Amino acid sequence: AALPVAEWRGRTARLWAALDPALRERMAAASLHDAVRLGCDLLRTEEEEEAALVQLCHRAPTDKEPEAASWYREQGNQEFKQGHYQAALRLYSKAVSHEPPGSPEVSLCFANRSAALLHLGHFEVCLEDIARAESHGYPDRLLPKVLLRKAECLLCLGRLQDAQDILGVLESKTALDRVMATHLTRLKKLSQLKVKLREKERCPEPAREARGGIQGKSEIWEENNNISGASSSLRLSFGAERGRHLVASQDIVPGQSLLKEEAFVSVLCPGENLPLQDGEAAWDTQATNADLYCHRCLRQLLASVPCQGCSYAKYCSQDCADVAWQQYHRTECSLGALLLTLGVFCHVALRTVLLAGFAEVSRLVAWSHSGDKDLQNPEARCKPLSEAADAGAGTRGIPGCDSSGRYQSSYQALFHLLPHTEQHSPEHKFLCTLSVVALCKQLQAAGLEAAVLNQESPQQCSKPKTCEKTSDELSPELKTVAEAMLRHVLQLQCNAQAITVMQELGPGDGAVVDKKPVRLATAFFPVLSLLNHSCCPNTSVSFSGTAATVRASQPIPRGQEVLHCYGPHRCRMRVFERQQLLSQYFFECRCQACLEELESGVKSVVSIRNSFCCPKCQAQMQGEEDTLCCSNEACASSASRENLSGRLQDLQQQIKKALDLLRVGKADQAIKMLLKCQMDAGNFLSPEHLLMGEMEDHLAQVYATLGKWQEAARHLKKSIEIVEMHHGPSSVEMGHELFKLAQILFNGFAVSEALSTIQRAEGILSVHFGPQSAQIQELQEMKACLSELPRNILQRT
Repeated sequence: AALPVAEWRGRTARLWAALDPALRERMAAASLHDAVRLGCDLLRTEEEEEAALVQLCHRAPTDKEPEAASWYREQGNQEFKQGHYQAALRLYSKAVSHEPPGSPEVSLCFANRSAALLHLGHFEVCLEDIARAESHGYPDRLLPKVLLRKAECLLCLGRLQDAQDILGVLESKTALDRVMATHLTRLKKLSQLKVKLREKERCPEPAREARGGIQGKSEIWEENNNISGASSSLRLSFGAERGRHLVASQDIVPGQSLLKEEAFVSVLCPGENLPLQDGEAAWDTQATNADLYCHRCLRQLLASVPCQGCSYAKYCSQDCADVAWQQYHRTECSLGALLLTLGVFCHVALRTVLLAGFAEVSRLVAWSHSGDKDLQNPEARCKPLSEAADAGAGTRGIPGCDSSGRYQSSYQALFHLLPHTEQHSPEHKFLCTLSVVALCKQLQAAGLEAAVLNQESPQQCSKPKTCEKTSDELSPELKTVAEAMLRHVLQLQCNAQAITVMQELGPGDGAVVDKKPVRLATAFFPVLSLLNHSCCPNTSVSFSGTAATVRASQPIPRGQEVLHCYGPHRCRMRVFERQQLLSQYFFECRCQACLEELESGVKSVVSIRNSFCCPKCQAQMQGEEDTLCCSNEACASSASRENLSGRLQDLQQQIKKALDLLRVGKADQAIKMLLKCQMDAGNFLSPEHLLMGEMEDHLAQVYATLGKWQEAARHLKKSIEIVEMHHGPSSVEMGHELFKLAQILFNGFAVSEALSTIQRAEGILSVHFGPQSAQIQELQEMKACLSELPRNILQRT
């Protein structure tokens, strides 16, 4: 969660309510500097609150527990015996993360994990885990087992000489070790591998021919001289109403890359986990984002490298682990439970100041005390560019730009993002203040102040030290850190960017892979934050690890503003819902879609299509009150909105049950239940209702599971019709649906239709994700495969 856990929010709310009215007033009007000092005073007298926070941290343990490691390894062994190698792999990774450094058991975890990797065909990674097992003191008596595994991997990778050398070592061990000589199964395996080796030496595999056309097209890119990571087709502008924003300096075509930016800071969202009660063990087999992605670069994990100090942080490589430790994790490691309790925004704020370095943090905090009354709203000090003597001078006047007028993805630019200090509710500002101060007090109490202030080397800070000062009063330097962190927590409400990833739904082992975007991390992108919101944006944002790419999703003429959707989109929500959600950004949306719906009274597409229909005659129901009336005057029947909403909720529950049946392999029952849901829905939902399309999509998924490709395609085409009505023919949603249809047609050998669908999907997805994206690569592979089929098959289809 972005904010602290509910119990801490509740305690701070009660403390706020109990404050003396005069103190509440002071706190509400306080600058960031004064808020931190008031927060320090409050927590010094309210020791009970700090003790309660420590207690809450016990619910999110991040220490290494050898008992947990043994339990996870045993669970992994059970899954392995049943042939569930993917599940075993994840459980062995959990076991590895709980083993203390130097533990003799850690080598067994790596060796077990290497066995799962071999079965899954990840030979290179298997070899890495075998090397880890050996380096962590894998027992000599078990070594022949992993050497056999190593030889098998090398054979599979075609490294014949290396495999020969390993088999030679094994043979010499067998000759010397009478105990091993009695292990007939190993001897049999050894002889089998020798036979395989001789066969491979006699008949080397032919080199694969590179397929033409699989490599994506390279994108034309010319860097902007004044905005780092931006295309030369953009310029930075400023206006009293729009603030800082980006404008097209030339005509832009759909699919054109406009901005490529690496996050200044990002923090992985831990994902859903069952809340623990006091005293309850945190061991479960559920895999969350924290288990599935690298905590530094956000790459998907296969065999994670654990942090040496905690069980929480996991990395894709030792390099990532070392860089994270040097840059920030040496400070964060012992505070893992507190950071999980205080939420992602506090974690991002801490990591931001650690990455920026104390010298830069203190310089900008000191600058913010320069007495400028408009500092909390730095844009108010700037003249619009049109008033500037020249463009360069105008750019230099915009907050966040350096002395040469260049806007970079830097801490200075991040610091200048608006915190909206006066617009946040006093209660929210109070919660953020106490959370930040509590975190800084813990930094001081754990002896981590020198690391935060960059006063010691990473090697010196391997363990938290005993605190040299009392924890009653924060040092002046940590008060500066707390002030910067409070600024960042408040900035995040308006400037946090969710990094999303397309995640597979279900087991992911079917011929048709269904994916949906999932929030993976929260980040600061200083340049991306320049884009203003529109409910009908002209750009699309995609992510690769911690890097964001913004592309034009439609033509943008010269002089038009470049706009991004902050979440509420005209195709997904009614104007009232959008305006409510956008209130957190402290502006009223006046985009074209909102103006049309608010001023001209035009009903939104969402309202018309996602409407109820009359249970008697199927005409559209209308009305804004609790009672809805049939639009067909001849029918004139009415129905309660509450009753129809209840039926909709029941229907959604039934659909969920049908999908659960599919997950456990009961496809026939799932079909029956979904067809019944479809019949019920037809009695009270508009034929264009998004849920009608979702049911068609689910039916397509079930039929694809059964290999009934024609049925699957028939249902998916109906889903695509509804998706196109709601989102438009060139929307990203349309691209994802066409991608699924291409998979179904490909598997069903409907060659000509598959090729035309691939072309449509490619055209849409390349606009939103670029020609190098994984989905485009997969579409091109399907196209190449179909093109290689014999001519007579192509003619028949």
